[in-house]
Amino acid sequence: MREISSSVTFEIERGETIPVMIAHSTRLNVEGASVWVSRSNDVEDYWVLPGSSLTLRRGERLWLSVDGDGPARVAFHGPLLAGERLRGALAALGELFGMRWRGGWRTV
Repeated sequence: MREISSSVTFEIERGETIPVMIAHSTRLNVEGASVWVSRSNDVEDYWVLPGSSLTLRRGERLWLSVDGDGPARVAFHGPLLAGERLRGALAALGELFGMRWRGGWRTV
């Protein structure tokens, strides 16, 4: 198996505002309720509908909140960094020889 992307998913409840810093160019996908997105260096606000996505730039700051009655699930999808690919390849090679990767959880 070869992993070609990495993602982080979380849920936002109605009434919450979540600040997010984008470390690498990525894509935001929304499920559940619509999400209101305010972006740094952008005078526009965005309403991302369920099933839709928004492309994000490295270094952006976001403020996310739910635009609806229920919770929203947001997922950030982006390519793996070279170091993450190397760790994954070393873990797969180690498993071939009966060793287990004990590096802990991957941070995306």
